[in-house]
Amino acid sequence: MLIDNHNRTINYLRLAVTDRCNLRCNYCMPAEGINFAKNDKLLTIEELKTLSGILVGQGIDKIRITGGEPFVRKDLMELLRYLAKLDGLKDISATTNATLIGPYIDELKSLGIKNINVSLDAINKATFERITRRDQYDTVHNNLIRLISEGFNVRINFIALDGQNTQDILPILELAKHYPVSVRFLEEMPFNGGSKTFQKIAWDYKKILEHIREAHPDFYKLESPSTSTSINYKIPGHMGTFGVIPSFSRTFCGTCNRLRVSATGDVITCLYAKPSANLRDIMRSENAKSKVEEQILIAVGSRAKTGFEAQEKYRDVFSNSMTSIGG
Repeated sequence: MLIDNHNRTINYLRLAVTDRCNLRCNYCMPAEGINFAKNDKLLTIEELKTLSGILVGQGIDKIRITGGEPFVRKDLMELLRYLAKLDGLKDISATTNATLIGPYIDELKSLGIKNINVSLDAINKATFERITRRDQYDTVHNNLIRLISEGFNVRINFIALDGQNTQDILPILELAKHYPVSVRFLEEMPFNGGSKTFQKIAWDYKKILEHIREAHPDFYKLESPSTSTSINYKIPGHMGTFGVIPSFSRTFCGTCNRLRVSATGDVITCLYAKPSANLRDIMRSENAKSKVEEQILIAVGSRAKTGFEAQEKYRDVFSNSMTSIGG
């Protein structure tokens, strides 16, 4: 079991398999993209498998596959087949923009990987294309409805962007009215590859809730796991639910159970902190297992107590893009 220096149990790994993405969302990176890592700097599928096994042996029992866009990686299913058979791993999930997942839906279901987060920041096609800078709306919508229809546990992640998509907050809730999905509204964070900076946001989680309450005054709060980053709610008569994630306000740090490993092997113990170690070269050396275990213990044993504490220490962290950090 991994216990950090603030007595928090760490059992959840967000494992990035690539820093590449086929969309160019304007809150994540500049239009020209970022300097993606060269292939030899990325962890190989074999290294990702080995690393997953080591971390599960240390107490990780939930792994979420992220990117970039994980399905950009052509050999991703090899990793997922391995994880599906890994003793001690209780939960495998993935976060995707749903542009490329279509051909893999049947196998994901057969592997028992049914927890899928879909990043979707607009239900209006024109708004979607303006934010993503790509013409992929129909593909995303079709794959989303297919995932829902085929019994996947789908959560939609919608980042509230002032002046861009907040007019879609209420319309996207219609999905939760008609389908058993969870629509989660996230606060914007300044991890955008240096394309802009900000110290406050217009649409924090309280404003999002106030906006929804104007149309649905009878929504009520649901019980959520103590480690949940989302505060979840139900609108009477809706099949699904909605939630807010205070990703900029950071109200959930006290129960954080997460560890991130980027596609290049960086160990990240907090989104607002710099990497505390890199495992890539260690994975390619002798006695890799014991060295990785040691580095993980060191990283977990020296975590910031909150995202605000980490931000105070690492003031230049916002130059990163979420696609390079790992979703």
